[in-house]
Amino acid sequence: MSRKDIEFKTEDNVTLRGWLYLPDDAKVPLPAIVMAHGYSAVKEMYLDKYAEVYAEAGFAVLVYDNRNFGASDGEPRQEIDPWTQVRDYRDTITFISTLPEIDSSRIGIWGSSYSGGHALVVAAFDRRVKCVVSQVPLVRGLENARRLVRADMWATVREMFNKDRAARYAGKPPAMIPVVTPPDKPFDPCALPTPDSWQWFTETQKLRAPSWKNEVTLRSVEMLHEYEPEAYIPAISPTPLLMLVGRTDHLTMVELALAAYEEALEPKKLVILDGGHFDAYIETFVESSSAARDWFSQHLLN
Repeated sequence: MSRKDIEFKTEDNVTLRGWLYLPDDAKVPLPAIVMAHGYSAVKEMYLDKYAEVYAEAGFAVLVYDNRNFGASDGEPRQEIDPWTQVRDYRDTITFISTLPEIDSSRIGIWGSSYSGGHALVVAAFDRRVKCVVSQVPLVRGLENARRLVRADMWATVREMFNKDRAARYAGKPPAMIPVVTPPDKPFDPCALPTPDSWQWFTETQKLRAPSWKNEVTLRSVEMLHEYEPEAYIPAISPTPLLMLVGRTDHLTMVELALAAYEEALEPKKLVILDGGHFDAYIETFVESSSAARDWFSQHLLN
């Protein structure tokens, strides 16, 4: 297996950067998997481990940083527009299809958390995708936010959005907000207000991803509230869908993901992982990565 740095342009001329993994001694052209990370995360936050598993199984794998994050270009920095990220997935599919090593008729996509939602949307829109894996996905932005934000805080949150919108209209830069805050400061605003979010992001930054920054634009949070991947799930069929959910996930709530899965048509498969949202990357990595590998192998290698 080899890995090389790669960069390519999106349709709107933004340079995305990442890694291209190629298996050793595999017959070309190769089936390919396109991968990007979730909310504010960068590729060093365990995506390399997944890509290695898939490359060892015979796939070319393209892992890239979302625009405005990590090694990729894009402005404003630290802004997450879900629909732009969806378009970037599709542009990445276009790019990888041009590579001589790749069989453009055998392309799969993988996403996790926020990008798990993107994978569902892209698979519904783009028939170049022949197989999709959605891990611990966000499926209902507004309902998810209502579960995370206390009811008595909603008026404050809306006022923050309104003030930021007025400031941007007046020519000021977008307001910023932390991605996570310490558990001992439960009333400090942040994008992902759960203790396990703080633990995973801060520990993973120290261990693997010093380039990760604990901030996003405030309007990134507003756009999350407006994003509803579940609406597109019935349109994924007949593309094969694997959904992986955490049994005790309270960030992208397990019950919302399970309800969304019921709306998908065949062919589909559900795998319930032990643990919460972030356990899929570490504690249950073997289970999550092997389930995805087997699903991709079943539908792209044969």
